[in-house]
Parts: sequence; structure tokens; C-alpha cells
Amino acid sequence: MTMAPWPLLSIITFLPLFGALLILFFVRGEGDKPAKLSSQIALLTSLVTFIVSLFIFKYFDPSNPGFQLAEKFAWIPSFNILYQKGIDGISLWFVLISTFLTPICVLSAMGGVSKRVKEFMIALLILETMMIGMFTALDFVLFYLFFEGVLIPMFIIIGVWGGAGRIYAAYKFFLYTFIGSVLMLVAIFWMVLHVGTTDMTAMMGNKFPKDIALWLWLAFFASFAVKVPMFPFHTWLPFAHVEAPTAGSVILAAVLLKMGGYGFLRISIQMLPTASAYFAPMVFGLSLIAIVYTSLVALVQTDMKKLIAYSSVAHMGFVTLGLFSMNPQGVDGAMIVMISHAFVSGALFLCVGVVYDRLHSRDIARYGGMAINMPYYALFFMIFTLASIGMPGLSGFVGEFLAMQGAYLMSSWLGECRARR
Repeated sequence: MTMAPWPLLSIITFLPLFGALLILFFVRGEGDKPAKLSSQIALLTSLVTFIVSLFIFKYFDPSNPGFQLAEKFAWIPSFNILYQKGIDGISLWFVLISTFLTPICVLSAMGGVSKRVKEFMIALLILETMMIGMFTALDFVLFYLFFEGVLIPMFIIIGVWGGAGRIYAAYKFFLYTFIGSVLMLVAIFWMVLHVGTTDMTAMMGNKFPKDIALWLWLAFFASFAVKVPMFPFHTWLPFAHVEAPTAGSVILAAVLLKMGGYGFLRISIQMLPTASAYFAPMVFGLSLIAIVYTSLVALVQTDMKKLIAYSSVAHMGFVTLGLFSMNPQGVDGAMIVMISHAFVSGALFLCVGVVYDRLHSRDIARYGGMAINMPYYALFFMIFTLASIGMPGLSGFVGEFLAMQGAYLMSSWLGECRARR
């Protein structure tokens, strides 16, 4: 484990929180001036965070497969709980995606959020801290706190600044994710008692009894399957996407859905490989259903956000199939699909937000004639749409092709089913 020359990961993690505190304590009152000042502080903070996060490339060694830029010290010594952070080639990209997209979300909110702008910017910056903290945590207690901490600001963003059905969507999002996470907490508690430490790196080298490992895997599956989301745990996602403001939809699609895939890869597969292999056929079955079923459901949508939401479930089906192929091609393909989907789906939701701000409608039938009135917009929308469907030469194709190859190497029947989607 390579130690950091300076606490880079902690700085990246808590810089957005510092900006949120600045807005909370130094921006007073309501109106245009406080709203503008809050937006400026949020934008500056998120931009500085992104610039600082680029220093990861300076210190990160691609030839080193272990955790790098590590920070470790006793947090709660009496319970052997550590403050431990680090990144590898998996978490590196998710950290950069989080820091890159947050300034874009702030910019989109500056024109799209008109009420309680101060509180919205605070929630967005706290959300960024939680996302980065989760992807860099190497202690189970720290991981769980950040993993669950993401839920609170996103619940507020949907519930306060969402559309007409925001209350129902926010509570459905909260209940689905919270119930799954309770089971994950029980599994973490047992693993910590068994190993005697909360250090996640120690868990990766530990062999758990097979009968216990199966139950532990199911507990983690309950949480990560909801986050991905996998079929049939996906029903909260269309409601959350439709009702969330544009910035919330971008973060939800680009980062929060990847938390489930990251959890599968970091915990289920690395810590419980035997149980992952045992339950792989179940995951393959659910993934194939998700790819076919949600693609068909997307075809009949009249709401543009719902269409993108259902297509996201199908893309995440490719991710879970690639991950549980558990070979280099499948895992690489799943990672590329997640990274590609983060940018492509985020861009598509921003494109929808542009039209919604003008028409106040997400009805696809109202989108006729865009190429005449907004030719550059139509061009970008088409490029991101083609990337989303996996056109050769674009990012979506590379990831899905590798995921198909990984599934074919695992089972030729699986590869053929996916190719016929």
C-alpha cells in the first residue's frame, strides 16, 4: 500500500464540505444576491476540488495494482476503527467522475433552480463529499457512513426541488435503498467481529466459512442490487429520475448507480469470491431479464426522462453480467460501461433539461423540429444517443463488446443471449 506524500484524498473529500459550510454560515438572507453568491461559492469550490483531484494522476502509478495515496490512522482506537483511505485503478475513475460532474451540475442548477438556491448548493456539495468519501474509504465503518450519507442529500434534492410527484419518488428512493443497507450493516458487523478489524484490505485476504459467506453475500446483494439497480429492484429509479431536478438526475445516473457496481466489485467479488461464483447464475438471469425487459419498456415511453432511466437499467445489466463473469474481459467491459454511462447518461439528462427549461415538458412528441430550431443541440443529442445505444466507434460499443466477450468466455449460451438482445 503506497502512502500519500500529503493527504490528497482527504483534501478532495472534504473540500466540498468546506464550501458547503462557507455558504451555510456566510450567506445570509433570501433573494437574487444571496442565491448568486451561493452559486458562485459552490461553483468555485467544485472547480477547485476538480483541479486538486487531477493531482491523483501525478502520484498514481498504473503499474502498481495495490492501493495508493493511502491515509491511515486510528480513528476510534477502543473499537479498532480506522480512518483509512486509498485508491486503486477501480476507484480512481469514479473519484474523477464525481469531481468532474459536480461543477457541471452546479452550472445547470444556476439556471434551473429558482427557489432555496442556497440550500440546494449546500446539498449538492455535501453529496459530492459523500460520493468521494465512499469511493476512497478502505475502512468498513467509514465506507458505510459515506455510503449511507449519500442517501440524505439526494433524498432532500428530490423531495424539495423535484417535480409534482417528488414526495412519493423521494420516499420510494429512500425506503428501497435504506432497507437494503440495513442488511448490509448486519453483514459488516459479523465480518468485523470475525476478522477483528474494520480494515477492508484485511477482509480481502480472509477466507470466510462457505455457509456463512453465502448469507453475507445475500446481505450485500440486497443493498448493491437496489443501488445498481437490478431487476426487480429497479422500480424506484424511473420515479426518482422523472421527479428529480436536472442536476439531481445527472448525479443519480452518473455516480449513484455506479455505487452498486463498485460495491459488487470491491466487496462481493473481492471479499466473497466463492459466494459470488455460487450466485453468479442468479445474477446472470436477473441481468438478462433487465437487459431485455427494460429495453422493451423503454421503447414505449413517452417521457424522455423515463426512457433514459429504463435504458440505464439495461446498461447496468451489462455491468452486472460483465462483473460476475469474473474474467478480465468481463470486468474491463463492465468498468468501461460504467465510465461511459456516467458521461453519456449525464449528458443526455442535461440535454433533456435544456428542452424542459424552454417547453416545461418531457413529452417526446413535443420534441419535433429540434434539428431546425436548435441544430447544434440536435447534433450533440444525436452523438450521445448513439453512444448510449453502443454504436461502433463510440464508448458504449467498447464496453458492451468486452462485457459480451467476457460473458461468452464464461458461458457461450450467455454471450449468444446478449448478442440477440
